[in-house]
Order: sequence, then C-alpha cells, then structure tokens
Amino acid sequence: MEEAIRILVVEDDDAINMLLCKLIDKNGYKAQGAYSGTEAMLYLGQGDWQMVILDLNLPGLNGEEILKVIREKGEIPVIVISARIDKETKINVLRAGADDYITKPFDLDEVAARIATNLRRRKVAIIEPKNSQLIHKNICLDRDTKEVSVGGITITLTVREYGILELLLTYPKKIFSKANLFESVWGEDYMGDDNTVNVHMSNLRNKLGKNNPNEEYIETIWGMGYRLK
Repeated sequence: MEEAIRILVVEDDDAINMLLCKLIDKNGYKAQGAYSGTEAMLYLGQGDWQMVILDLNLPGLNGEEILKVIREKGEIPVIVISARIDKETKINVLRAGADDYITKPFDLDEVAARIATNLRRRKVAIIEPKNSQLIHKNICLDRDTKEVSVGGITITLTVREYGILELLLTYPKKIFSKANLFESVWGEDYMGDDNTVNVHMSNLRNKLGKNNPNEEYIETIWGMGYRLK
C-alpha cells in the first residue's frame, strides 16, 4: 500500500491550523500541525515531508526564516498562506523559493486545488528528471560526470567552455547573443566585453573540431549570436 503524502501545516492560529489539517486529511493526505517556528523546525528534522503549508507571522522563527532553511535542505513544495497582501512581500517570498502564495481569508476549495497542483508538479519532476545526457551529431555531454566526448573521444573543456556547450545543447534551436551567453555562463552582468566570449567560443570550436575538422558544430548568426548547427 502506498504511503500517505505527509504535509506539515505551520500556522499559529489554532482554528486555521485545525481547518487546514482537516482539509488535508479529507483529501487523502496526512497532516501534522505546528504552531510556532520552533515547533516547525523540530518536525522538519524528524522525517520526510512532501509539502509544507507555511504562515509568515509566527512566534519563534518567522516564515521567511523557515523557508530559507527548507530551501537550503531541498526542494519540498512550500505554499505560503498569509494575511500579508502587499505585492512586495509576495514577490520576495516567491523569489526566496516559495512555490505558491495564498492570501487570507482563503477559499478551502482553492487551497485544496493548489495543494494538488503543486504536489503534481513535484511528482512530475521526480518521475521525469532532467536528461543527464545531451547529444548533438557526434557530441555527447554527460551532466552527471561532466564529461564531453566527440565521436567517442573524450575532450577536456574549461568550466566556461563546458557551460557554453551545455547551454547550447540544452536549447539547440535558440540563438544566444554574447550578452545571453555571458550572463548565463559567467553569472555576471554583461558589460560589452566581446573579447571574453569570443576567445572562449573560439577555443570551444577548436576542441570540438579537432578530431573532425570538416564538421561545424556551432554557427555564428551575424548580428544576432550563436547556435548549434
């Protein structure tokens, strides 16, 4: 028999906590209530949870602090339910890693639907993980081992060269400008330094074509950028 999905409800209002727990149990999941940030941390350290329903204004640790701890440990879906309705709070909480945000007062049917939707997304992510191998022509990039081979022969790439190739292989039809490549691979704002991208792209092309000089793997779209050929 499949084990019930466990959902931790972190809410300091007794009535709301009980209401949410009853809703969760009614829909076939297993709820556990926590009434403070400190209590929530104890439960989080005691086993696996498939979802956390989280209030923000809590005694002890607040919701934002708990969310940070949850995100440092993994990808448990987190739905924030809060009376704070200002746009800035919503944006900051979602950027900090919350999967959804519901304002109080809430509709029980909507909460049930949001729980089901976020659990379904999580299930798909587990069942269909990111493909560990990216292949184009006779190039094979293995995300798990970070190895790249061309025609069965392993080649050595720098971290930046690997990053550029992985990005191109992940989106084979997309044209990447130099700014796109720099900001995605280097993780910094592009300041118009074309030479940095040019040098790494040239080195990458040379390494890819070393064992097959007649094959072109990356093409330049003049005035636009680069893409796989």
